[in-house]
Amino acid sequence: MELNLDQIPREKTLTKKEFLRKYFRPQKPVVIEEFIGDWPAHSKWSLEYMKEVAGEKTVPLYDDRPVKHDEGFNEPHARMKMRDYIDLLKSEPTKYRIFLWNVLKEVPVLQNDFTYPDFGLRLMKGLPMLFFGGSDSHTFMHYDIDLANIFHFHFEGKKQCILFPQSQTKFLYKIPHSLITREDIDFANPDLEKWPALKHAKGHIAQLEHGNVLYIPEGYWHHMKYITPGFSMSLRAIARKPKNFGKAVYNIFFMRHFDNLMRRIKGQEWIDWKNEKAVSKTHDFLFQK
Repeated sequence: MELNLDQIPREKTLTKKEFLRKYFRPQKPVVIEEFIGDWPAHSKWSLEYMKEVAGEKTVPLYDDRPVKHDEGFNEPHARMKMRDYIDLLKSEPTKYRIFLWNVLKEVPVLQNDFTYPDFGLRLMKGLPMLFFGGSDSHTFMHYDIDLANIFHFHFEGKKQCILFPQSQTKFLYKIPHSLITREDIDFANPDLEKWPALKHAKGHIAQLEHGNVLYIPEGYWHHMKYITPGFSMSLRAIARKPKNFGKAVYNIFFMRHFDNLMRRIKGQEWIDWKNEKAVSKTHDFLFQK
């Protein structure tokens, strides 16, 4: 038995009016296949090009090890020169990923290769972020701390994206006081006997290739798996729904600080309690249905 996932709709291109009517207002995801053909990045951006323009930069790397109580919020697991990291990506599978790497801050020349598209939303122009990964590397299922509207532009290789709306959180084994689900769930191939609530979750799936754009609506859970080595860039716009905006403010100004405080006070006991609570809370809801 597999997850209940619908294919995300695909459009060759969309006007602003069409995007707002068909996808933004109803908060539905979409893959736009040929939207950025006029960007210099469409023809220029590859792993080899990134090695050329950013090879000397030291980059933070993350893998899929579980969260530890003594690690800070988004603390990297390793560091490496970009050129060495790209050589590693091309030579063998690796769990190491780069995420939330600020284009404007790290390699300003890259901003000449793209423009901020007019989707009818005000994009945050100081926050174009790059994400890199090797074959079979993946993110944990998570949603972004600010519950933003995300436009995810993929370059080189293939990437699988699984999305769930916030309405499905009750089935996903969410960790309390965090933005992730249980880290030992493989959403690309889940054990539905061990995690029975997932049978009830209704989500979406798509595979991205070079030049595709994925719109991820406000607060959607997302799991990204690199089928082959590649990278993506995300642009974002703040949450428009009052409920989501309020949750974003809570996450940023209270939740993450409270979680860090409890890690310092309780240590690994806090992490273990959260993991247990994710299961008990989900199963309590499931079996009371």
